[in-house]
Amino acid sequence: MFNDLLPVVQTINACLSDYILVFLLMGVGLFYSIRTRFVQIRCFGEGLRRVFGNFSINGKAKEGQMSSFQALATAIAAQVGTGNIVGACGAILTGGPGAIFWMWIIAFFGMATIYAEAVLAQVTRVKQPNGTYHGGPVYYIHKAFPGTLGRVLAVFFAVAITLALGFMGCMVQSNSIGETSSLAFGVPAWGVGLVIATLSGFVFLGGVKRIAAITEKLVPLMALLYIAGSLTMLLMNVEHLVEAFGMIFYYAFNPEAIIGGSWGAALKTAISQGAKRGLFSNEAGMGSTPHAHALAHVKQPHDQGVIAMVGVFIDTFVVLTLTALVVISGLYTDGGVLASGAAEGVSKTNMAQLAFTTVFGHGVASVFVAVSLLFFAFSTILSWNLFAKINVTYLFGAKAAKVFSCMAVVFVFLGSCLSNDLVWELADMFNNLMVIPNALALFALSAVVVKELKG
Repeated sequence: MFNDLLPVVQTINACLSDYILVFLLMGVGLFYSIRTRFVQIRCFGEGLRRVFGNFSINGKAKEGQMSSFQALATAIAAQVGTGNIVGACGAILTGGPGAIFWMWIIAFFGMATIYAEAVLAQVTRVKQPNGTYHGGPVYYIHKAFPGTLGRVLAVFFAVAITLALGFMGCMVQSNSIGETSSLAFGVPAWGVGLVIATLSGFVFLGGVKRIAAITEKLVPLMALLYIAGSLTMLLMNVEHLVEAFGMIFYYAFNPEAIIGGSWGAALKTAISQGAKRGLFSNEAGMGSTPHAHALAHVKQPHDQGVIAMVGVFIDTFVVLTLTALVVISGLYTDGGVLASGAAEGVSKTNMAQLAFTTVFGHGVASVFVAVSLLFFAFSTILSWNLFAKINVTYLFGAKAAKVFSCMAVVFVFLGSCLSNDLVWELADMFNNLMVIPNALALFALSAVVVKELKG
């Protein structure tokens, strides 16, 4: 059944990511960059000051909300996941090193998009009967399109995000944890999945406060660990660093030289891989992270908007770029196993480990990548469950949240056992579908965003 389903899902994804997704993501990002007079440049320094000026891993917030940093940490936990390691490797393997350039472009414009998403999430959030706040695309979709159309689009989004993040997305994360842990430690993937599912269930049932308390401590730790390891690798392989940078820019416009085919087809592949994997990595325009930013306790929506931009920057221009440079310098430069084309046994799952192996050796490299991915993917599972749970509550009421959490735990376990290709394709499909109603609402509400920026 899975073998029959895979080509169908791949065909749908090809249509979405090659045409609709690229135009929507680039269109929304470019539109908001112009409307906000490139807020991602003008207010980037303000965002950094707000994030790091009062940095604390023991943030306090009002009841039912998060501190501004907790909200950012929860958003980054969602953004910095398998997309930064396995996703980046998949983009490079399929679209060539030039796909990373297009991921940068998507992220640059995506910083303006996520500013708008965070602002709108703050403006339209609602207080629940239990004192907590809920916000996100379903709420600003209603503001953009009052009446039946808004209801239909909001329900479509809520169903898509529940499937994309609550079920399929968590399967992607646990699948990647299981495979890399199996390679590094020799333990069965299903055994790792059972442990991850148990830990996830404990946090899921603890609600917003438990997730916030964990992500605000886990995110800085995992980021510092991975950045330190990657920088060590690049310093020890520094003679190939300039060449690796050059390959990203050269193959962005000449991808046929490394992935084959005609120039037009190869360029389309590089751009679509950059857009698809860029979306999965930084999630700008997808409508997921606004759920976290809506929970932040800030004076003005603009304050959380500029903080949200820092999340995309850290995700793509720091963590993902380090992964790309490690992989390209280790595998594609002179002497690398992919320098002359595709090599047997190289996949998006093991590329990072192979790259780190060129400097650290097999044992250390496998353990480092497995531990890094464990941190990344587990934190993503926690955040995605929260985002999906908010939408389940919107669809079915508060009583459905615990039922959903129990179902999600089962899917986390199943993800460690199922085909990697199918899991990734299903997650991509629902991620892509989420973009459509979210992007329509963003276009419709630009005046609200601009008003908050001016205020």
